[in-house]
Amino acid sequence: MGVESKRKAELIAAAIAEIGEAGTLDVTVGRIAKRAGVSPALAFHYFGDKDRLFLAAMRHILADYGRDVRNALRAADGPRARLDALIGASFGPANFERGAAAAWLNFYVLAQHVPEARRLLTVYQRRLHSNLLHDLRPLAGARSDPIARRIGALIDGLYLRSVHAVTEVSREEAAALVRQTLDQSLETAR
Repeated sequence: MGVESKRKAELIAAAIAEIGEAGTLDVTVGRIAKRAGVSPALAFHYFGDKDRLFLAAMRHILADYGRDVRNALRAADGPRARLDALIGASFGPANFERGAAAAWLNFYVLAQHVPEARRLLTVYQRRLHSNLLHDLRPLAGARSDPIARRIGALIDGLYLRSVHAVTEVSREEAAALVRQTLDQSLETAR
């Protein structure tokens, strides 16, 4: 890894950590740069502005999430096992920790007014929905689409709530709640 790539990775990790601590995008590039051990000028040189730095952090989080999902799905056999794997990957240790969850919350806010964030969010939501549908169809037939929407919304909602929850939900508890909802939905679909 070259020096520039290393510095960018450090800035991205620092951005995620700072957003996680603050719970908001109201962190300065100066704070992020200080945490990364670089100058604010270098951060601006690499990313241009705070929104681009945050988008790079979200691309990093989405890439990690995508890798975890692909690995989990490869190891699963059959539609139900694949759904369980997808749910487990959605609440994996790298994805369902404070910094990443706070980044997700702020990603939704940023998508309201930054077209690139909206595009990334749309890609994520479509992929999640498509992955759910693929394995729900053999199990729920015509009821697959509403079940996929419900499960996707619950996954996203648990992320968003985890940032401001009075009582923390562990990633295991979150995954169990989604699996329970999936079981109930599949039972109703039969």
